[in-house]
Amino acid sequence: MDVAFSRDQEHKVYVQDRLRERAADIYAWLEEGAAFYVCGAEAMGRAIQQALIDALRSAGRTQEQAEKYILTLKQEGRYQRDVY
Repeated sequence: MDVAFSRDQEHKVYVQDRLRERAADIYAWLEEGAAFYVCGAEAMGRAIQQALIDALRSAGRTQEQAEKYILTLKQEGRYQRDVY
C-alpha cells in the first residue's frame, strides 16, 4: 500500500504523484483485471485520470487508445469515480 499526504506535512505528496511513480504496476494490475476507484475533489479526480492516461501512454498506448481503454474500464465497472 502506498500513501500520499498533501496536508499533514511540509513536503506535499499527491495521489497522482504516487500513480505516476507506480505507472508500470498500475498498468499491469489493470491488465490483470484490477478495478480502480477514485473518491475526492473534482480537481483531484481530473489529475488522477490524467495520471492514469500517462501510465497507459508510458505502456505504449496512444492518447486515443488510452482514452478508449479508460472508457472500456468505465463500461466494465472497473473504473469508478465519486468526485465532488
